[in-house]
Amino acid sequence: MSKRFAWLLGVVVLVSIGVLVACGTTYNASSDGLVLVGSQGSGLIETFSFNLGSGSVSAISNTPTDTSNQTCVLNGVPSSLVLDPKGTYAYAIINSVSTCAGSATGILAFKVNSSGSTNVVGSLVAFNSGTVTIQGTAGTESVAVVPNTIVMDPAGKFLFAADRATTDDKGLPVPGSVSVFAIGSGGSVTEVAGSPFFTSNPATTLLQSAIDIVSVAPTPTVFPAIGLNGVQNSVCSAVGLNPPTSQYLYAVDGVGNQVFEFGVDTSSGVLKNPSNGSSVPSFSTDQIPAGVAVDPCNRFVYVSDSHTAKVSGYTICNAVSSGCPLADGSLQQVAGSPFSLSGSASSPGPLVVDPFGNNVYVVGTLSNTVSPLKISPISGALAPMSPATVATGQGPMSIAVRGDDNWMFVTNFGSASPGGTVSQYAITPATGALTAPPAIPTDNLPWGVAVK
Repeated sequence: MSKRFAWLLGVVVLVSIGVLVACGTTYNASSDGLVLVGSQGSGLIETFSFNLGSGSVSAISNTPTDTSNQTCVLNGVPSSLVLDPKGTYAYAIINSVSTCAGSATGILAFKVNSSGSTNVVGSLVAFNSGTVTIQGTAGTESVAVVPNTIVMDPAGKFLFAADRATTDDKGLPVPGSVSVFAIGSGGSVTEVAGSPFFTSNPATTLLQSAIDIVSVAPTPTVFPAIGLNGVQNSVCSAVGLNPPTSQYLYAVDGVGNQVFEFGVDTSSGVLKNPSNGSSVPSFSTDQIPAGVAVDPCNRFVYVSDSHTAKVSGYTICNAVSSGCPLADGSLQQVAGSPFSLSGSASSPGPLVVDPFGNNVYVVGTLSNTVSPLKISPISGALAPMSPATVATGQGPMSIAVRGDDNWMFVTNFGSASPGGTVSQYAITPATGALTAPPAIPTDNLPWGVAVK
């Protein structure tokens, strides 16, 4: 991919890094956190350490000073990026790009070293093509999927990828799907039998574009561990509360204004239809949903509605009640949903529930903001916090919160050249309030982010 800045502007990069990123590259796992960033400018993964007390940042590997003239390091461009629960392995979608010879799309695994650097593990694992029936015929065809984002289940067993709507070689629309990979020893990944999974069986080509899966989120089979802040900050880590044995995956359709519910076989990762019908159950959202997040305590699901600047909230039916005739993972709208975002928030996209299930943070992709919202632990209703929005850089793309609920990071894909940035936020655990230290200078076009 072509670089967005010239050699002369490299001097400016050096100056800005000297000011905003502390000197030294020592990473100490007992006192430092680690941030991984996927740069599409150079096609690589960057790592940065940050002091858990002060937030002071140090660049570790593939820093902007030594990657500004590189391209195609991973022979493609990394997008969505996740870490396993132990912080031992990271996984990225690598997208093929014409400027990198022999480039291909797939999942690439990285070992996270004790120094904070990363190295590639194994080879790129390509996505299986989807098999669809050509509408009006008995014939089938294989169509390559277009992965958008990946998430990992909280137990660290599977990767789930949201596959966008696409077209076949005749221009016929093909619905989106979900690809699933099982995580093995040494960070290896293998696509599970039957993947990718469609929302209807059999899947067919369509007359117009529909079922565009833009984001997915699984329910937990483990509850959050008691973190550095203590059990009082987690609503589901109390003694005697057992995590669920059933697992569901919710997939957002950005065209059909709906969220689908798959069942997950927790042994194999195979997706199934919990209703045993020909089509996977779906539930209405507001207009043009863009992101989905599941409460780590298995109570609620939240969907960002990009067109209306709202967030839809749902209760997960885990037990039979007046609103849930069956404990089947189906969704019931939370009273008052969808909830309007306050302040300047516009076009909400990615969103996360904090690791202890107290707050939702929503990225405003056009307003360059993050909206912090408080979760009612009883109803799941959302209430804005003060301030209603906190600024990011230009073009926020991805968001990640550290497992101790103390730090949050947002990549800014559209930050002005030279280079890009990652916005860093200290979280006050008792309230969820955000404080923003200076942004972290990165190589240009940062997309995915993960934090250890």
